[in-house]
Amino acid sequence: MQGNLSEIDIRSILQLIELGQRTGELFVEAYSSNGNSTGTKPTSRSTVRQSWYVFCFNGQIIYATQSAGSLLRLRDYLRRYKAEKALEKIEVPYMASTNAPEYGYLWALLEKHILTPAQGRNIIHSMIHETLFDLLSLHQGSFTFEMGSALAPQLTSLDISSLLAKIVKQVQQWKQFHPHIQSPNQCPVISDAAELQVALPVNTFNTLKRWADGRTSIRQMARYLNRDVLTVAKAIYPFVQQGLVQVFFESVTPASNKKEWSSPKTKVPRVVCIDDDNVIRKTVESILSEHGYEVTGISSPLQALSLVFQLKPDLILCDIAMPELDGHEICAMLRSSSAFRQTPIVMLTGIDGFIDRVQARMAGATEYITKPFGENELLMLVEKYVGPGSPEATVEVYLSKK
Repeated sequence: MQGNLSEIDIRSILQLIELGQRTGELFVEAYSSNGNSTGTKPTSRSTVRQSWYVFCFNGQIIYATQSAGSLLRLRDYLRRYKAEKALEKIEVPYMASTNAPEYGYLWALLEKHILTPAQGRNIIHSMIHETLFDLLSLHQGSFTFEMGSALAPQLTSLDISSLLAKIVKQVQQWKQFHPHIQSPNQCPVISDAAELQVALPVNTFNTLKRWADGRTSIRQMARYLNRDVLTVAKAIYPFVQQGLVQVFFESVTPASNKKEWSSPKTKVPRVVCIDDDNVIRKTVESILSEHGYEVTGISSPLQALSLVFQLKPDLILCDIAMPELDGHEICAMLRSSSAFRQTPIVMLTGIDGFIDRVQARMAGATEYITKPFGENELLMLVEKYVGPGSPEATVEVYLSKK
């Protein structure tokens, strides 16, 4: 099942999943500008792609997230239980090789008894609610629902009908804040502390002063306070109307009442090289970094499965012959994830690797390059899929060789 949100809305899609008692993954993609989801294709550098994932089991939702690979949201929720520092001590769980690394880390915290099952369920319920709030606010974009095995293990499941009834109502209520508050991703900042202090109880003022720093979004405040985003927005709305509090998108520097937007940065192509051979890996890192690419070498194939979800590379170079997991297995696992369905994956094969090349194609590899390879051969291949690196870096390398 796939299509465009201009033809069918998210609510109807979820109702079909519930009606058919379907198990699988819903992938939604849209575009946003300055924190607001528009759904339209990008027309400028400030417009970025957004994606969401909803995991279902027998017509119920078991987990949902935006932008697979990031642990920032989980870190925010862990602050409720003073457990955010524990995340740094957790070894990368094998479950993180799915579309839901955040979910894998959450389970690792449960297994180590850092979180209780009740706390874990509370976090997952909040994650599902905030993801659906965003999705039900979308009017344009594209979606794909793929039938498949359920995300496992499962901690909880939520009924779609009751969720929709509640969140659709919240989305409608959110409209009352326009145009003063447009998005949960906006960051409040106090503009008149003296007058605001008079208008609020001491504890409320101190709480708002703590978080209204121009860097913490309304959504993050809701996570920290264990409240829904509508409640937090409703609390600050009267003061935004009065001008005592202002809200900015994170890219804005609220140094004065004048809104100044930061200039967008050119995206540097990101490349990951997975190879247990230290010489090959270091050579690739050296060549590509000199020519302006952001490159990360990973020696452990098991570690690579989780790290690529955090790094979200534009291109993956992967050796075939490695211990624990070979390149074909890594490629197949990545291709099973919507996050890397379209990412170019180039396999590094030996000089007599005809069978390797055939198997690489079967596993979903985009192309292969035979070892040993030269600098020009590598650069031509990388540029073919992700374009040239940073122009400034390329000029520096050129001048240094003159």
